[in-house]
Amino acid sequence: MSKARETHTNSTAPHGADSHEVIRVHGARENNLKDVSVEIPKRRLTVFTGVSGSGKSSLVFDTIAAESQRLINETYSSFVQGFMPTLARPEVDVLEGLTTAIIVDQQRMGGDIRSTVGTATDANAMLRILFSRLGKPHIGSPKAFSFNIASVSGAGAVTLERGGRTVKERRAFSITGGMCPRCEGRGAVTDIDLAQLYDQSKSLSEGAITVPGYTGGGWNTRLYAESGFFDADKPIREFTKKELDDFLYHEPTRMKIAGINMTYEGLVPRIQKSMLSKEKESMQSHVRAFVERAVTFTSCPDCGGTRLSEAARSSKIRGVSIADACAMQISDLAEWVRALDEPSVAPLLTSLGQSLDSFVEIGLGYLSLDRSSSTLSGGEAQRVKMIRHLGSPLTDVTYVFDEPTVGLHPHDIQRMNELLLRLRDKGNTVLVVEHKPEAIAIGDHVVDLGPGAGTAGGTVCFEGTVAGLRASDTLTGRHLDDRARLKSSVRKASGTLEIRGADAHNLRNIDVDIPLGVLVVLTGVAGSGKSSLIDGSVSGREGVVSVDQAPIKGSRRSNPATYTGLLDPIRTAFAKANGVKPALFSANSEGACPNCNGAGVVYTDLAIMAGVSTTCEDCEGKRFQASVLEYTFGGRNIAEVLEMPVVDAAEFFGTGVARTPAAQAILDRLADVGLGYLSLGQPLTTLSGGERQRLKLAARMAEKGGVYVLDEPTTGLHLADVEQLLGLLDGLVDSGKSVIVIEHHQAVMAHADWIIDLGPGAGHDGGRIVFEGTPADLVAARSTLTGKHLAGYVGA
Repeated sequence: MSKARETHTNSTAPHGADSHEVIRVHGARENNLKDVSVEIPKRRLTVFTGVSGSGKSSLVFDTIAAESQRLINETYSSFVQGFMPTLARPEVDVLEGLTTAIIVDQQRMGGDIRSTVGTATDANAMLRILFSRLGKPHIGSPKAFSFNIASVSGAGAVTLERGGRTVKERRAFSITGGMCPRCEGRGAVTDIDLAQLYDQSKSLSEGAITVPGYTGGGWNTRLYAESGFFDADKPIREFTKKELDDFLYHEPTRMKIAGINMTYEGLVPRIQKSMLSKEKESMQSHVRAFVERAVTFTSCPDCGGTRLSEAARSSKIRGVSIADACAMQISDLAEWVRALDEPSVAPLLTSLGQSLDSFVEIGLGYLSLDRSSSTLSGGEAQRVKMIRHLGSPLTDVTYVFDEPTVGLHPHDIQRMNELLLRLRDKGNTVLVVEHKPEAIAIGDHVVDLGPGAGTAGGTVCFEGTVAGLRASDTLTGRHLDDRARLKSSVRKASGTLEIRGADAHNLRNIDVDIPLGVLVVLTGVAGSGKSSLIDGSVSGREGVVSVDQAPIKGSRRSNPATYTGLLDPIRTAFAKANGVKPALFSANSEGACPNCNGAGVVYTDLAIMAGVSTTCEDCEGKRFQASVLEYTFGGRNIAEVLEMPVVDAAEFFGTGVARTPAAQAILDRLADVGLGYLSLGQPLTTLSGGERQRLKLAARMAEKGGVYVLDEPTTGLHLADVEQLLGLLDGLVDSGKSVIVIEHHQAVMAHADWIIDLGPGAGHDGGRIVFEGTPADLVAARSTLTGKHLAGYVGA
């Protein structure tokens, strides 16, 4: 009894569990972070701000979220961990108060050609169950409605041990799948131009195969040359009909090539499996160029592009097949599901309806479930990932968002803010990396990193409330209330780019003349048809250079110098000055350190544990052989040049004995897009999303063309950097170029010479031109959503 009374007496004291109210980070040194220490309040919305490259992602994603995921992975058995990605502990002294982290980033969704919006969420799975229960005629289980499952059947004898005796029984099985047998669930069939696969005048020994990856005597070419099905020294045009069939279409067969077990398969099916099973957007550039040259994609004539078998399409609910349902705009599909009054599947209809309503609520009601997931923009992909979390009953979770307002019209940002606040109010910790003032304004707590980017950043400049940030003297604080003004005068067009009858996706047979020689901004709510208009009617025309949002490819061996082609003139200059081969000055070629193969570090695989990387002892991380570093150009060796920031390198190659005009031109473009702080040899894997976008812009600016099309170039840009971007766009126009920008940022709209506004809504509610004219006319009319928000922005 005395114990009970004592417990009751002390019940007013704070419980020990309530003392963990913050996520405490001490001594974070990941990437460019400089011993960063912060305390982030739990169950609050914290916004991380700062210029692109200041260290926001390094702190939020690479430190806090990465350590949370690593610790969760360690709770599994070593057997399970063997199947999971290994994560190294971040460079940080102390991390306390972590909770389970759910990362909702902007990574594009899968490159598999069969991946759709429906398969990437739970919507397709629930639809398949619905049709398997209510569809007439009944054709089978949910598998019968899946375009990823083929129909198969078989029979044969099986051997069983029964009662101490071995007996044989005949068994038969069958699986009814929904895959269209003609296109194998891809929705499209391919017609391959055989002339692009090989040179029939050459033999295999002479390198007849012209497919990327099948040249140079590698295993791919040896497989065919040493297969024994044909003479490797005979020109392909002299092959017999059977030899040509074995070369192009032979079924998979196991054989030994040079003592190694390999699977021989005809060239055509091999290419179909290795290259055509991916979406073109996810291919490497040289492979994509080959596919575009050699392969023609047409809608499957058997399934009409629906990917589904005839049986799956024949089963209907109230006259609607599953193919029809997946092709509907999701907002329409949600209404159709709500109209189904079937008590036998009531829980399923409720769950499916909630999932579809989440699409509408998050601003993606204009999509359809059969939309290929690889065609979604980074912002759309991020919002699709959010859907599964909106109705989640989980609490005390840390949600980590990377610029959730990317790709959103100002009208949609308020809706996104409400969703973030709802996640917080359920008792979760919400961490948001963001640049938009409207999104920063809702933060309970703000962490501002900087003061600059790269080596000039990595420190905490401010911690506190939004009001405190606004009153602070940090770069973000000074620019938080920046508002662009409408231009007093606009440029006159030098011509027009005519578009007639544009009807891609949701476009309504649009006729529009885009002015040339000026800065044109194409705007409208997400899903209104902006990208459809540009991709379908502008990109691909002669003289048009298109810079889209597709992520740049690159490994840890890639860097700004290799990606932009800057390394080529630098290597040539070094080689000429020293009388040696240019290949010596490449860490991926002859000049590489033999110990680390030019990586600068040595990686040790520790199986289920995180691998360890240590600086190479031979080259001390410089990546080159010692003999190569003895060659200098302008007083510096190749490793010292690659360590230089862009601005220093521009000065180095712009004057004196090291003057190299070809290198200086590329460096000037990098500086123009605001990447002057990057070192030439910094691995691409360490760059932020905004830095990668601008690096791509700098590389594409080198291409010859009269019309530049930029898709949301403000993505990942700090408020202070937008002004520099506007200067870059002005410079392009003043040099005689025509610039067309797909953009939602009001500062870019206000700076335009001409605005084309699409809408009025998204999906089938959009696809029309609702305004054409100057920004001043748009503000004065206030006739569209864009006009109303722009008027509020400029204070008109």
